[in-house]
Amino acid sequence: MASCQLYLITPPAFEPVVLAETLARTLESGPVACVQLRLKQADDDRIRRAADCLRPVCHSAGVPLIMNDRPDLAFATGCDGVHVGQDDAPYTEARHLLGPDAMIGVTCKASRHLAMVAAEQGADYVAFGAFYPSATKEVTVPASPGILEWWSDLSTVPSVAIGGITPANCGPLRRAGADFLAVVGAVWNHPDGAPAGVRVFTAILSEEQQ
Repeated sequence: MASCQLYLITPPAFEPVVLAETLARTLESGPVACVQLRLKQADDDRIRRAADCLRPVCHSAGVPLIMNDRPDLAFATGCDGVHVGQDDAPYTEARHLLGPDAMIGVTCKASRHLAMVAAEQGADYVAFGAFYPSATKEVTVPASPGILEWWSDLSTVPSVAIGGITPANCGPLRRAGADFLAVVGAVWNHPDGAPAGVRVFTAILSEEQQ
């Protein structure tokens, strides 16, 4: 069984300096494939400040920092890529701005058509979801694990599963073929702290792969 990795998304709101300190400890606690900076309600200056705080922490750990929604801010702040939704800048525009080496992922919700289009255009990954109720994002189109299984049989482009994922419910997604599990609350809201949250996922994903 191929490995499945953790894709960590920042909390909905945070103080950048404080989160940077926590993130440094969190990235030391277990493997994290990438960190996505997602601040939906913040202005551009706050997003820039957050990127400037988190980027050196991620790069020190060898982890790419991905900007949510905004290719322009990803470029301006030296992020390693961008994640774009269906209502954001199109993939082609993001690729033109960020260049061939940037990591660009595309939200495909529960649409097989959108995933195929994104892959054909050159996306580095496609994101499906939400698979479970989410506290950080309104679920407009529920997805089932079957779409992950279909995609893993069809394409070599990695898939990201997103939406309400916890240690208790991630097993079916991993077994269906998800390459990455996008997680927010299950890590940042862990009662023993974010590093403990990553350790829990690391243990579960290691068991799944044996």
